[in-house]
Amino acid sequence: MKIIGIGRNYGAHAKELNNAIPDEPIVFMKPDTALVKGNKPFFYPDFSADVHHELEIVIKICRVGKNIAENFANRYFEELTVGIDFTARDIQQKSKEKGHPWETAKAFDNSAPVGIFVPKTDFPNVHNLHFGLNLNDKKVQSGDTSEMIFSFEYLIAYASRFFTLQMGDLIFTGTPAGVGPVKPGDHLVAEIEGRVLLDFEVK
Repeated sequence: MKIIGIGRNYGAHAKELNNAIPDEPIVFMKPDTALVKGNKPFFYPDFSADVHHELEIVIKICRVGKNIAENFANRYFEELTVGIDFTARDIQQKSKEKGHPWETAKAFDNSAPVGIFVPKTDFPNVHNLHFGLNLNDKKVQSGDTSEMIFSFEYLIAYASRFFTLQMGDLIFTGTPAGVGPVKPGDHLVAEIEGRVLLDFEVK
């Protein structure tokens, strides 16, 4: 399986980092070694001093597809959850300054905790989902999928132009505003429509 990440898919987040609003999806990849399941802890890496949380809705691909038409893309995911795209902001900034790829800042081991996947049919409208992240019992991120620049279906169609999508692939669909640093001892809890799907600690 592969993890496809999408950058700057919420306008408020792009603005908080002084980035331009994209006119097409910004795509990056994470390996399967980035994945953390079962509410296992995130171990703070020794190569960064500024790791940030980025809360995202994560969709799971349920069938194989290539060059998928946007109007059929809803057939390619049946489950979703919340996930954290941990980002080593100090390394990312150095990479940006040098024009280098982001992999060491985004794709390192354990950088993609994901919650329990639930059927999308559990929700009346996946395009109007409220989701949030609490850090040490304080709300730090809150978003709604209605605020996405590029919809789930558009992202699936776009990504499938470049990569064959396979069963079990995950798409991290972008983070709303409110990203910030974590430290050992922190407790993160993420939910969709008040339903907690991810609950873990930073070690």
